This record gives sequence, C-alpha cells and structure tokens, in this order.
Amino acid sequence: MADEEPGEGKTPLSRGAEASLRRVEWMGLAAIAKERDAKGYRPKALDQRLRTERTRAEVRLLVEARRLGVRTPIVYDVDLARHRLILEELPGSTLRACLEDPGFDPDALRTMVRSLGVALGRLHAGGIAHGDLTSSNVLFPEGPNGPAALIDLSMGTRNAGVEELGIDLHLVDEDLRALSPKGDALLKKFLAGYAEGNPASHTEVRARAREIRARMRYV
Repeated sequence: MADEEPGEGKTPLSRGAEASLRRVEWMGLAAIAKERDAKGYRPKALDQRLRTERTRAEVRLLVEARRLGVRTPIVYDVDLARHRLILEELPGSTLRACLEDPGFDPDALRTMVRSLGVALGRLHAGGIAHGDLTSSNVLFPEGPNGPAALIDLSMGTRNAGVEELGIDLHLVDEDLRALSPKGDALLKKFLAGYAEGNPASHTEVRARAREIRARMRYV
C-alpha cells in the first residue's frame, strides 16, 4: 500500500449506490480511484467494518479473476483505511455502447459477445459470480478482436452457487435481447463462448438461467 495520494486533476466519473469514481493519475498511469462512501444511516463502527470488508473482497475477486485468465483492471493500490482502490483505467467503449450503435459492425459484435462468453465461463469455472454483469460492465481494451474485460466486481461472490451463476447468464440474456434487434443470434454466440470457458458445468448453469427467466415472467 502506497502512502502518496493520487495525482492532481481528479475528474469525477460517477457516484453509485456504494462508491464514487474519479479519474486520476497514479505513478504516471491513467487510473480510477474508487472510494466507498460512508453511510450515515449505519452505526459508525458497522459502517467502517462493512466498507473495509467489501473493499477487501473486491480486491480478492479482481485478483482471482485475473488468475483464471479473465481480463480485469489491475489493482494499483489498496487503502483500507480510506476504503479506496486505485485501479487501472481500461480504454475502449462498453459493450452496451456497441450494442446500441446501429452502425456497429455486426461481425465484430458477434466476436465480442463470444469473447464475453469465454470470459464469463472462465470466471464461473473458477467459482466466481460477477453479480452485476450488465453490458455496461464489459469493455474491450484491445478492440473487438481482443478479450473481453469485466469491470466492477463489487457485487461478486466467491464459491458461488448455481443460482448466482445463473443470474449472471440471465442478465446477459436480458441485455442482448433488449439492446439489439439481433439479440437472439448474439445470445447463441455468447453461449458458445460460455461453453468453451466453462465446459464442466455450462449445461447446468444454462438450465438454471432458463428457470430464472421463467420465474421473472410471473413477477
């Protein structure tokens, strides 16, 4: 853990339910500072403990995902006292932006969603669920022909059960169908990649994803 602060010229990016993101410079590198905000409605001791545990858990998930061969942001620095991570800033458009662009190359899009399937399959084969796998959390830093990168594993789970893995697949299914008129064809490409990345249990997880989708119809 480094003692120095991230470089000047911090640029706010977003504020989510749990954390705020800022674009910073770290050791001459483009980076993102992610800080978990204090919650005034929680007792202070509980709030401190939860933010520390969730920060530590996110680091573990990011590191373990990379060990499984899944592209995630490099963790440059961890400051548990400030509940802050300094993460590699990955370039490139989100998958969502590509899906919503009517002029985007359809062949490239098919390659990208298959790459996402491989990445998620590897993550699941290693027992990790992403927890919030929308197309906004998928990037392609090396372009359409490069590997998919998964960001924001803050809702992720280690030693995940088939229900949690099925939810990840269900979220991808929903996004592809909702954001592209070719959603069904893209889903087939995604699932082919998923089977490659998770050969041992892709059938079981796909079956659970179908169950989840059926349940959602009646909610």
